[in-house]
Amino acid sequence: MSGLVDALLIVVAVVVVIARQFRASRIDTGRRWWLLPVVLAVVAVREPGLVDAQHRAASIALLTVELLIGLAIGAGWAWTSRIWAEPDGAVWSRSTKASGAVWAVGIGLRVGLFALGAALGVHQDSSALLLALAATLLVRSGTLDWRARSLSPAAADAPAYGQPMVRSSGKERV
Repeated sequence: MSGLVDALLIVVAVVVVIARQFRASRIDTGRRWWLLPVVLAVVAVREPGLVDAQHRAASIALLTVELLIGLAIGAGWAWTSRIWAEPDGAVWSRSTKASGAVWAVGIGLRVGLFALGAALGVHQDSSALLLALAATLLVRSGTLDWRARSLSPAAADAPAYGQPMVRSSGKERV
């Protein structure tokens, strides 16, 4: 039953994250952005099936690659998100099409990694995916928080990777 609960938790977390990523959301640098990833990591680590006892080395290697993919997706997602500051000092972010591509590539890599593990006969539990999701959210949230703190209210929009830069005409409005 615990595996079913973990699988449902993963599906709900991924759906919520993907659905919310394309809406503009305010970045509150004072909040605990690390709390949800820590809770997800604790839930993942408490499971005994994180590492397959019969294929220990291969299982640890797959888990390591899964975590590296999660970290890369988090970084890619954060750096492809558009971030801007309002005149009142509020900082906002919204994912771009490039962010969607990062997610698509990440999901493809994870499916391929799961297929490799299945071909090697390694038992893979949902806790590895949950731990990688926690890593993804931790890196993304931390990077966005860092980017938000570096923006001043007077700064122009910070374009995301792949977004065209808006150039000023050099004339100020009077």
